[in-house]
Amino acid sequence: KYVANVLAIGTECDLALLEVEDAEFWKGLPSIQLGPLPRLQDNVVVIGYPIGGDTISVTSGVVSRIEVTSYVHGSSELLGVQIDAAINSGNSGGPSFYGDGTCAGVAFQSLKSDDAENIGYIIPTPIVNHFIQDYEANGRFTGFPTLGIEWQKMESPALRAAMGMKHAQKGVLVRRLEPTGSTARSAGKLTPPVDISSGTAVLLEFDGIKIANDGTVPFRSGERIAFSYLVSKKMVGETAKLKLLLGGDEQEASAGKGGGGSKKRAERTVDVTLRCARRVVPPHSSRYMSVSRGPSYLIVAGLVFTVATVPYLKSEYGKEYDYEAPVKLLDRLLHGMADAEDQQLVVLAHVLACPACFGYEDIVNTAVHSFDGKPLRNLKQLRDGVMQSKQKWLTFGLEYQQTIVLSREAAMSNTEEVLTMHAIPSAMSADLMDDANGDAAAAPLDNGTNPASGSGKQPKRARKK
Repeated sequence: KYVANVLAIGTECDLALLEVEDAEFWKGLPSIQLGPLPRLQDNVVVIGYPIGGDTISVTSGVVSRIEVTSYVHGSSELLGVQIDAAINSGNSGGPSFYGDGTCAGVAFQSLKSDDAENIGYIIPTPIVNHFIQDYEANGRFTGFPTLGIEWQKMESPALRAAMGMKHAQKGVLVRRLEPTGSTARSAGKLTPPVDISSGTAVLLEFDGIKIANDGTVPFRSGERIAFSYLVSKKMVGETAKLKLLLGGDEQEASAGKGGGGSKKRAERTVDVTLRCARRVVPPHSSRYMSVSRGPSYLIVAGLVFTVATVPYLKSEYGKEYDYEAPVKLLDRLLHGMADAEDQQLVVLAHVLACPACFGYEDIVNTAVHSFDGKPLRNLKQLRDGVMQSKQKWLTFGLEYQQTIVLSREAAMSNTEEVLTMHAIPSAMSADLMDDANGDAAAAPLDNGTNPASGSGKQPKRARKK
């Protein structure tokens, strides 16, 4: 066994890049050649250690489907290859080979259902190459870009007619626009600006490739695939051309030439700089905070605030979180769009017993929308608001118009007692402490150390007894 260092982690594509420094590891070790994307009915073998074991297991099967599929680990939609070889726990991360010894991809997930058997998936080599090339170009994994839109099929003749589409025109309806996404940012910089957020824009082409009414584009000979495949092939920061139908009269104007064109409904080409999606409820904590230091949190008296992420939902509701979690949280998970780069969904996770929080013990896992009447954007803003408050009452606005009011003086004194009782070292997570960069506002919420109290004492730390 050898020690390996992690160079990069690709949560979206379920891949990681490792480096082994010991030269002994590489002696006589042949390299693996990445092969092309397989064809339907190609024979492949999967190698791994299913359900543990000391020797390598080899299973064989054929390629049964190639499409854009859901990557469960990364909550992303990327190109995937479905095979009928058995893939079980322990196979994940193992290579899949063609008969000539070249690599077809990496095994990563399987479909578990009473109605299906032997349905496994491998990460194809184009995704693996994208991950490696991304690291080589940037020294880190920057991700797979998205357009930042939600779209709807336009297979209905009535819908196409209502949107002013001609018989020969095809495309998808842009339903919603992510405010921080690629399309919204690029369209807003044009002269004159392009309004794609009205719900009437139709996406006709991506980089000159026509999009069908069902959202597919040509893919190899006789095959079609979701047009998001074209987006994922590009790197973050690259430019793509979108042709949009914004009206009835046809007129095409390049965004690079400053736009122009008729104010009536028209075709227009927009240059979009591609970027990664910014989710309100991210699939992994590691994307926005250090895994080794744990999740972000803030404790005010007995109120425990944190940031909603998929790991948080799993910890509260188990593997069936997408059925058990509150509807409001699931709605933000599935359809929430960030209005700003630093936006987070702050939730009141628990209420620890203390005199200041008497009567609020039943409020758990509820989104926090405001503090002292001001809209709340992230956990850092809540920290600053609490620490800098000079009001008599601390007022928290929650989901469903619920309100929590604490006496500021009681909250400050109760915080230290709660920390000591539960052996919690600090009233806030390390990332919130670091972010304050030594500012007094980041002092732990204990008796006498709130900057609003005017005390000059050093912050206390609870110790385990």
